Amino acid sequence: QVQLVESGGGSVQAGGSLRLSCAASGLTFSGYVMGWFRQAPGKEREFVASISRSGGSTYYADSVKGRFTISRDITKTTVYLQMNSLKTEDTAVYYCAARDRGLFRVAVVDSHEYAYWGQGTQVTVSS
Repeated sequence: QVQLVESGGGSVQAGGSLRLSCAASGLTFSGYVMGWFRQAPGKEREFVASISRSGGSTYYADSVKGRFTISRDITKTTVYLQMNSLKTEDTAVYYCAARDRGLFRVAVVDSHEYAYWGQGTQVTVSS
């Protein structure tokens, strides 16, 4: 069965950096488009970034473009989210997600288009 396990969350001051990791198992990792979402208290889950199967194509929400970088290591079956210049509004639970096999479009922001989800990791940015 597919498992996605996030790690790397924590507390950081505004302007700082964090790197999230998502270890995937139970799937042929190179066959899945991967993404990151986040959900702040009282808000809906929102798209952050996504990456193609090969890692050669990425897509970002406007709110994180230029500050966050998504990447993947196929040998380690892990997807990463490098977050720089963090702002207080980046505070949220961050979730790793995978589209279903055979779905290759990368610029997909609707959470319903992702079939598999991790349990989430908390990121708190203080001023």
